[in-house]
Amino acid sequence: MKKNDDLLIRAGETANDRYVLDITPERAGWRFSGIKMIDLDAGGSQELSTGEDEALVLPLRGSCSVQAEGLTYELAGRPDVFTAITDYLYLPRETAATITSARGGRFAIPTARATRRREISYRPVSDVRVDLRGAGSCSRQVNNYALGNDLNTDHLLVCEVLTPGGNWSSYPPHKHDVHSEVERELEEIYYFDVRPGPDGPGFAFHRTYGTAERPIEMSEEVRAGDVVLTPHGFHGPSMAAPGYDLYYLNVMAGPAADGTWLMTDDPAHHWIRGTWDSQDVDPRLPMTRPALTTTTNTAARDAQ
Repeated sequence: MKKNDDLLIRAGETANDRYVLDITPERAGWRFSGIKMIDLDAGGSQELSTGEDEALVLPLRGSCSVQAEGLTYELAGRPDVFTAITDYLYLPRETAATITSARGGRFAIPTARATRRREISYRPVSDVRVDLRGAGSCSRQVNNYALGNDLNTDHLLVCEVLTPGGNWSSYPPHKHDVHSEVERELEEIYYFDVRPGPDGPGFAFHRTYGTAERPIEMSEEVRAGDVVLTPHGFHGPSMAAPGYDLYYLNVMAGPAADGTWLMTDDPAHHWIRGTWDSQDVDPRLPMTRPALTTTTNTAARDAQ
């Protein structure tokens, strides 16, 4: 049975001379999903070769330019993940790129192993669909970058979730580890950030658990820069401690190439969704202002 040591990667544990975070499918022990993180000082640059992966260049803090295939793409970025949504760039497999930041910043590179080579695609902030999900203490905001939109990826699905302090996300617990009419097999990465308090860093909690047939277990405190791997099983809740807003970046990929994300709730907790009809969405949301916000409690789109 996989336990905490297999699923939880603490901040800095995979750092090397190129990346502050470097998780390949091989490092994760699965087939598709990966993530890299680049920190650049002012004027710094980093070469990136996607190889057999497709990827996004997703600014978490700061702006950058990306040179690829003879063109330069300017990403305005954002001050940080808690104050703004960002524009971003899709890079297909077999692409060489150089990322440069005049003022410095942190840039996430979500990846998925790909077989088909798509086209490079720049996406402005106005293309990011924002959903407000759940209600009451289960209210959260989901910003969709490579999920539920017309970005043409091969296997890569990416979104980010903002959870006000004291609220629960990824709830009810859900899974997506088989291919069926109601579910897709998807490996999932959670990359966490936590807004600090006035006197120091914040924290949150996350749980993953399996079935009798496929046991897995993790229930841990998480802090800024930590990563949780979800190869299978039910995952959730991700709980923001009171006073500390929670962010996580979700990277998902699996064998299906239909760009579809489907999940099923833990049957013991599915009833929770019915309680949201009589509650309001947390007034602290949206935390980052989108061009268009939708509110949904549809089960197939409500898990994060």
